[in-house]
Amino acid sequence: MHVMEGYLPVGHCIAWGAVSIPFVVAGFIKIKRIIAEDRKAMTILAMAGAFVFVLSSLKIPSVTGSCSHMTGTGLGAILFGAAPVSVLGLIVLIFQTLLLAHGGLTTLGANTFSMAIAGPFLTAGIYAICKKANMNKSVSVFLAAALGDLFTYCITSVQLAVAYPSEAGGVMASFGKFLGLFATTQVPLAIIEGILSVLIVMALETYAKPELRAIGFNKEA
Repeated sequence: MHVMEGYLPVGHCIAWGAVSIPFVVAGFIKIKRIIAEDRKAMTILAMAGAFVFVLSSLKIPSVTGSCSHMTGTGLGAILFGAAPVSVLGLIVLIFQTLLLAHGGLTTLGANTFSMAIAGPFLTAGIYAICKKANMNKSVSVFLAAALGDLFTYCITSVQLAVAYPSEAGGVMASFGKFLGLFATTQVPLAIIEGILSVLIVMALETYAKPELRAIGFNKEA
């Protein structure tokens, strides 16, 4: 995630950008519908975007041509579903590229797909499965946020491996190397993100029940 400027070939940058566009368009439509139904949702939506910006700005340099850090996108995916987070993530990535030199404009599509699309969709899916299985809510939030964070880096590893396959072993060997390098720092960071997401959901259920009802997250609140 946050693959740096110029690190991916031009064709790869274009391809990842094209793949990301439909998800972002769907996210805009979903956000517009959420706000139209209840403007109270804007408060939680803005909070989720700020959470993404703060967590994903705290980076740990990596030797893979990228960097490791929490993504923050899991919370938004749990509260709103995956589609709106694609828009929040894109906005955050643009600001980070222009203001913090995190990532790059040429790699914006690839970074958007890994952090704002792939990770959130897995998070939303895991949370939905846990909820259907009547698992404890805190456990569900933790698993969804942590695994979504890790999946982001799995996708980044795929992106880098496809761009730079190993001479011995090809794409799969390269994928294993990139993923192994990320795992050293990312596994503990994913655990931390899962815990933070649980704490924030608990705080929202205590102090923002009307807003949670507005987005349909906690109907029994």
